[in-house]
Amino acid sequence: MIATVVRLLWASAAAALLWSATAARAETVEQLYEKAKAEKTLVFYAGGPTAPYEGRIKQFQEKFPGIQVSITGGFSNVLNQTIERQMADGKLEVDLAFFQTVQDFVNWKRRNVLLPFKPDGFDQIMPNLRDGDGAYMSFAANAILYATNTNLVRAEDAPKSALDFLKPAFHDKLISVYPHDDDAALYLFHLIVQKYGWSWMDRYMANKPHFIQGHLPVARAIAEGKMAASLDATNTTTGALKRQGAPIEVAFSAEDETPVFTVTGGIFKDAPHPNAAKLFVTWYLAMEQQSRLGTFSARLDVPPPQGFKPLTSYKIANAFREFITDDRLIADLRKRFEAYTGPAVNKGGVR
Repeated sequence: MIATVVRLLWASAAAALLWSATAARAETVEQLYEKAKAEKTLVFYAGGPTAPYEGRIKQFQEKFPGIQVSITGGFSNVLNQTIERQMADGKLEVDLAFFQTVQDFVNWKRRNVLLPFKPDGFDQIMPNLRDGDGAYMSFAANAILYATNTNLVRAEDAPKSALDFLKPAFHDKLISVYPHDDDAALYLFHLIVQKYGWSWMDRYMANKPHFIQGHLPVARAIAEGKMAASLDATNTTTGALKRQGAPIEVAFSAEDETPVFTVTGGIFKDAPHPNAAKLFVTWYLAMEQQSRLGTFSARLDVPPPQGFKPLTSYKIANAFREFITDDRLIADLRKRFEAYTGPAVNKGGVR
């Protein structure tokens, strides 16, 4: 009798799990659109500048008329506090967030404030770039590359490893994001000192590098010839400038691990417009949109951007989520790097 009851309980639990997984995927795009039209609006927070999203939002609105997308850009570590205040006040305004601060999504899932949702293509996302329950997932993978101004640095002189940035030729001509202020840059500098020791940082600082907030100004400084090189250039920001004809070149290091960080997204459980958010996530993760990102997709079945090999073919460090959720390590690293660079000086936004 007891065995029969146990079997029934297991069967019931398994059925519930199967129903839950099916429910997360059950609705078609057409069904989601019908519900989203009734909501009329999508409120979207994006870490970084809004410019990379504006064209895609226009395409989304053209494909799904009747839904107005409101986007707010800025630093992820500022926008997340806005969301926290909204949740604390019980007046959540945002539906969906795309941030590089994956630790926010890990924390929000732990607190059960995210809506589990697995759109089509979810199973093609690299396993360590998605939450198994669909609470959050990565929509793009960014690599932090070496960048040089081709008018100032000859191809044969371009850095091949972190040690090359210590050369006297780059004195006062280097720029990066403040490592203690930016999670991706912190990952980069951590990997370097882990390999070469803190003496590398002493020698790097002796070369009088410049620091700024945001990877877009780093790329612009190289493209405009204000700086000669950077070990901290994202492939998205530099790639866009290169396509516009700027004298900027990027490269993966064959000697050092290239850090990879992600743009992670999730829908909030109390989102005012959950169906519009589901529709946007489904559309954005589709093969058609992922192939147009201009960067590496988190999907394994999407080709790399033009001029690059698949991300997994490079020597990469792809444990950003594990790194950034190690609170004790992160606190220690922020303190040590800020002692080198001084506090971050905000010279404007991220647009």
